[in-house]
Amino acid sequence: MKKYNILFFFSDQQRWDTCGCYGQALPVTPNLDAMADEGVLFENAYTCQPVCGPARACLQTGKFATETGCFRNDIGLLQDEKTIAHHFQENGYRTGYIGKWHLASTNSGSNDTALYSSSGAEPAGRNASGNSLQKRPAVDFHAAPVPVPYRGGWKDQWIASDVLEFTSHAYDGYMFDKNNKVKMFPEGRYRPDAQTDWVLETLEEWSDDRQIPFFLFVSYIEPHHQNDHNQYEGPRGSKELFCDFSPPGDLVGHEGDWQENYPDYLGAINSLDANLARIRRKLKELNMDDSTIIVYGSDHGSHFRTRNNEYKRSCHQASTHVPLVIYHPDRAQAVRLRVKNMVSLIDLPPTFLDLAGLPVPYTFQGRSLVPFLDKAAQLDDWDDTVFIQISESQIGRAVRTRRWCYCVASPGGDPWNDKDSTVYQELYLYDLEKDPHEQNNLIHDSEYAGTKEWLREQLVRKMQAAGEDFPEIIKASC
Repeated sequence: MKKYNILFFFSDQQRWDTCGCYGQALPVTPNLDAMADEGVLFENAYTCQPVCGPARACLQTGKFATETGCFRNDIGLLQDEKTIAHHFQENGYRTGYIGKWHLASTNSGSNDTALYSSSGAEPAGRNASGNSLQKRPAVDFHAAPVPVPYRGGWKDQWIASDVLEFTSHAYDGYMFDKNNKVKMFPEGRYRPDAQTDWVLETLEEWSDDRQIPFFLFVSYIEPHHQNDHNQYEGPRGSKELFCDFSPPGDLVGHEGDWQENYPDYLGAINSLDANLARIRRKLKELNMDDSTIIVYGSDHGSHFRTRNNEYKRSCHQASTHVPLVIYHPDRAQAVRLRVKNMVSLIDLPPTFLDLAGLPVPYTFQGRSLVPFLDKAAQLDDWDDTVFIQISESQIGRAVRTRRWCYCVASPGGDPWNDKDSTVYQELYLYDLEKDPHEQNNLIHDSEYAGTKEWLREQLVRKMQAAGEDFPEIIKASC
């Protein structure tokens, strides 16, 4: 059986509608658009957790964030957590990670309730071993090198920062190599360009023996806002290049900070797109393009402070709907294949293993997307309900279907320190067919009582499958 390399091109905080292949009118992503023409584009891809660290924990383990205990930022993966890197290594793959990690540090201010089940008991389900409930020591690698035991098993290449926004800005900064040595960005070089330089160097090094397949996880921080500057930072000239943008419908009429930031946001994505092209050219130059699968995705989106006081951590499409494109060299399409089924970030870990012909462990919550690569634009037996956990801004849970967005949140509890709740209150209901920009919350409308009842059932089913206790859901008043 042919062994394929896998390269995961992972952006941070990127909305789906920033890409031409998803309807963006400006030439922001011509290279991704071209790859989508040859591959499979998932129209309805959603994150399973619209926060950086938890989303990454899901990708590394195939488990929901509450199962690993990494339900918010600043809770690191347990050192004995088995990740996708371990699975690939056990099957003869080289593994490498380049970029933002966000899964090593555990905030010293965390109390025990942040590190255990909020009920104090082991939850039922796939995490019943209690492994995710072990107490984590307070460790801080925000601006320090990540020691080997905290790297999630990524072994053959490691150039990363635990929290890249703490060690760099758009045009300055550093990461650490696998020997914990500082790697400075060249002076005046935009961050994605410098990071991609190291990706290309890694591909060069690994081309010495093409008989050894690889999994290379390339985790960019762009287009995520620069925390300490409190703004998005595209490459120089972004404001002029993308000043004529058409604002997404969900932002129109809302204040936020999108008017001043959207051009730089698009500029950062345009830079990622140019670097995707650089990687594809290098693979072709090294005669590795016909054996390398490329997956493009993002951890969550951005609502530009229109839904709460920051950029994500909500159930809305702006926070949860992400781009997802898979290019398989031996399954290239003459015409772009667009998948309409609802898929989730939690589906990527089993997809990665399946693409490599590796068995998927029972602990993985998602479903492989490989069947969609065989010209199956829609699977009738696919569960078109996506489950989303939300933390930090609220202890929230949501389900998305093709038509509906339904969200509940705990009326009490501490969203920083409590990973779940036994009681939730109905918060949002949107009809995406009639209201694609989610401007009309129907949660208090008695006309939708039957719809809410059905969605409650779907949500409870998903929560229990994720190992959560059966919740009480308080119905919204009508």
